[in-house]
Amino acid sequence: MEELRYELEGEKKLEVTQFIVTKIGNEQYGIDIKYVDNIVRMQKITRVPKAPHYYKGVINLRGEIIPVMSLRLKFDLEEIAETKDFRIIIIKTDKSNSVGVVVDSVSEVVSLDEEHMEKTTVDGNDSRMQYIAMLGKYEETLISIVNVESLITEKE
Repeated sequence: MEELRYELEGEKKLEVTQFIVTKIGNEQYGIDIKYVDNIVRMQKITRVPKAPHYYKGVINLRGEIIPVMSLRLKFDLEEIAETKDFRIIIIKTDKSNSVGVVVDSVSEVVSLDEEHMEKTTVDGNDSRMQYIAMLGKYEETLISIVNVESLITEKE
């Protein structure tokens, strides 16, 4: 009954998506919560020989070996000294096993509807843009919404 009333009044129900907001440097990035399996504190990462430069190595999380990549390095940003705020976000998609991504910090969970998100145009000079699906507007800030599938798919 309620859905019919929306249709009759000409209102459109907007799809709302929740994002984990992370920081890398001064930039905020949002990761769709449906991909987030876990968020853990930094721990000992074992290096893996001949891995791409942005892979820090692997961790053992409750008996599961998980590869861990640095979003700073993946986005061609300068590596900085680890702080107590660094976190590893464990991402799980339908097509892959778990992958950990290291971020400078995790700040909050935000809900954005379609009206507060815009598609981005790809800037050929910015390698990060291939990993950004859209921009979200939350209060007075912009959040770059990460395209999780392209982030964890190897193209190199």
